[in-house]
Amino acid sequence: MGKAENKWAIFLAAICAQTYAQYSNADGAFVIPRGYTQTATIEAVSIAGVKERFGFILESAEALIVAFRGTSSATDWVSDMIASQKRFKYIKEAVLTHRGFTNIYSSARQGILSALRELPAGKSLYITGHSLGAALATLCAADVAANTGHLPPFLYTYGSPRVGDPDFAKAAGSYASAIFRYANPFDIVVHAPPTVYKLPKREKKYVYSHVRPLYSLPFQNGAIGLNHIISSYFAELSKLDPQFTEELHLANPGFCPSPTARILQIL
Repeated sequence: MGKAENKWAIFLAAICAQTYAQYSNADGAFVIPRGYTQTATIEAVSIAGVKERFGFILESAEALIVAFRGTSSATDWVSDMIASQKRFKYIKEAVLTHRGFTNIYSSARQGILSALRELPAGKSLYITGHSLGAALATLCAADVAANTGHLPPFLYTYGSPRVGDPDFAKAAGSYASAIFRYANPFDIVVHAPPTVYKLPKREKKYVYSHVRPLYSLPFQNGAIGLNHIISSYFAELSKLDPQFTEELHLANPGFCPSPTARILQIL
């Protein structure tokens, strides 16, 4: 990868960390990096019917960013476990995607597309997410490319589970301008759902594939959760360009995740 891609990978990992801050703070506050403004809050409905903040949309003079968070509430766990598949009806290809992820994304879709229609279509578009948020970002990237006038998006994901069947994985690759899927092989989330998933006490099987390409990012931090949280991904990616990371810290106090963060974000 080039220097520009490394910088975007580091920057967007920090953006993903801020999606958790947005959710955790009662007023939805988070650190917006210099040069950007927030244009929308992404709200989605969990499987339990609870509307929650799931991310945001940012705009700069040259770029748009759509960012999704992973699981921060118990209700999301229920959705994560619904690993049967359903038709992803927002693109022309006959593809199947994870039912739980798709239901969450569908509940946020109208707000996302409406917000994007108000923003300049000629700007570079980056869609990003961590964990469950990475799955939502992957669904969103294909949808936005197929159904808006925006440029094909750059998709950056961290610790993503598998999102759909092999046909969806192939289609998602054709819609994005480029895909950067960062995965730690010691992160259990990137191995879920299994490539062949069978519902308990049923004969029906579902086949899952990851989108390509894969950017392997091996690290071991001594615990299952620490091999998955976004601060660990950020710390490892920072090694690709320490100078840029330091500049990012100095220019945006509180923006970059702390390497000592211990918030458990599984799926």
